[in-house]
Amino acid sequence: MSTTLFTTHEQKLQQALQAVHNRGFYSAYPEVPSGKIYGQTAKADGLEAFDGYCGADFALKQGGCDGTVGNETSPYGISLKTQYPKANIGEILECICDACPAWRNASIETRVGCAMEILDRLNKRSFEMAFAVMHTSGQGFMMAFQAGGPHAQDRGLEAIAYAYKAMKDCPEETTWKKQVGRDDFVTLDKTYKIVPRGIGLVIGCSTFPTWNTYPGLFASLVTGNAVIVKPHPGAILPLAITVDICQDVLTEAGFDANLVTLVPDTLENPITTKLVARPEIQIIDYTGGTEFGNWVEANAGSAVVYTEKAGVNSVIIDSVEQMKAVSGNLAFSLCLYSGQMCTTPQNIFVPRAGIDTADGHISFDDVANAIVKGVDWMLSDQGRANEVLGAIQNEATAARIDSAAGDVLRDGVVIEHTMFSDARTRTVKIIKLDASQRDVFEQEMFGPLVYIISTDSTDQSIELAASIARSQGAISCGLYSTNDEVIEKAVDAMSLAGVPVSCNLVGNIWVNQSAAFSDFHVSGANPSGNATLSDAAFVVGRFNMVQCRTFVPESSKVEA
Repeated sequence: MSTTLFTTHEQKLQQALQAVHNRGFYSAYPEVPSGKIYGQTAKADGLEAFDGYCGADFALKQGGCDGTVGNETSPYGISLKTQYPKANIGEILECICDACPAWRNASIETRVGCAMEILDRLNKRSFEMAFAVMHTSGQGFMMAFQAGGPHAQDRGLEAIAYAYKAMKDCPEETTWKKQVGRDDFVTLDKTYKIVPRGIGLVIGCSTFPTWNTYPGLFASLVTGNAVIVKPHPGAILPLAITVDICQDVLTEAGFDANLVTLVPDTLENPITTKLVARPEIQIIDYTGGTEFGNWVEANAGSAVVYTEKAGVNSVIIDSVEQMKAVSGNLAFSLCLYSGQMCTTPQNIFVPRAGIDTADGHISFDDVANAIVKGVDWMLSDQGRANEVLGAIQNEATAARIDSAAGDVLRDGVVIEHTMFSDARTRTVKIIKLDASQRDVFEQEMFGPLVYIISTDSTDQSIELAASIARSQGAISCGLYSTNDEVIEKAVDAMSLAGVPVSCNLVGNIWVNQSAAFSDFHVSGANPSGNATLSDAAFVVGRFNMVQCRTFVPESSKVEA
């Protein structure tokens, strides 16, 4: 069956390989939540499936578990009360180790075929996943569908494509012949075997549980490793559904379900440090805060570690054509998912003398007021505001917004949700600062909090954005300028700081978007993370190539 799976999905794999080579637009899985695409009853079926998980035990096929664990509460005010198998770390690792040999020795095509089938089944259940992501992360439904479903699946496929290419770069066997004399040759038959590192650990985050998990999960799996999925305690359900589908496909293909396991915990009784310390863990993928990410990197032993941590993202405004178009674009970026994206801008640098526009010079205050008005308009319709903002995933984020003080241009307040009266919400708070207040704005303030910072000049804006990226990390940067020399200078400075730059974005494209197969998410070149989703470096450390040479005596001499 597994070889058949490769054949079934080979065309999509080839399209993905072409996409990562060309870097143009490609999406393997439709992002529109349409009944015409996913089935007329898909949304209702997905909601029914989600409702069925609430208050129930979530069964998985893995061993090494005793009892249940789980304490998720939706940011929209619903207590999920779903219980998951509670793993005994020692016992589950024994089960995983027993499962590894058959998978390790399977062909590349077999492993890739299984992984592609998993993605295909995940895609068919995208509505179910959307509700699970929505009620664990706090994303609005549309975003939960896209980011939790098709976009996450695209990132998984991208990782598979890179891994497949890396494994296929070396042939499985060859005949090597060297002339050692006029009529004498040495001939060797050589075989090359991919040897996976062992067991991968993927540490999930609460805001994008699937989007940030799938690259590491699939990169490790297709390169022959078993994978432990350790979800954030507040966002277990999306990854439980994922692991369930993985286990179904693997067992149907004749492999052990323990190749992909779920190891959940609670905030009160965390287990991640125990997993990181286990010598069986040889690959770690981590997404989350900088402090714990640094701890993982320092305590991972012999494991190879791939991290995406926090960053302080900037927007540099030098000059614009139309301020209204810019402020409207920025407003959506600042409001989307209440600023809980790793790519959301935090610091907006504007010269205190103002900027030039096609309609003439405008002051710093005019720029700041335009951004405030753009956010006001974005949130002026309650239905739109609820969908764009979603809900605040963590209580600490809401408290951070409430306590932020200064010259407040726009307050971040609770906004009623039309469907969920107990939703945890905050609107975007905007605070005016001066460049001299670096101690305030150089730290990440995760959530819907924006600083508009007056600088001496655009040169100072660039210097501040770049130096903060070098010291604290950054994952995105927006630049607005009508001057080619300024653009060149800013792009050069931010590139050296390891930050991708988006120039003069207006309309329906935003700085906090990252497209699979084209955009490299996180550069690995500043403290925001050491890995890139995805590139060759993201996959090649997950396996080694080991050769065997056999002497061929019959071919040692050339026949007369």
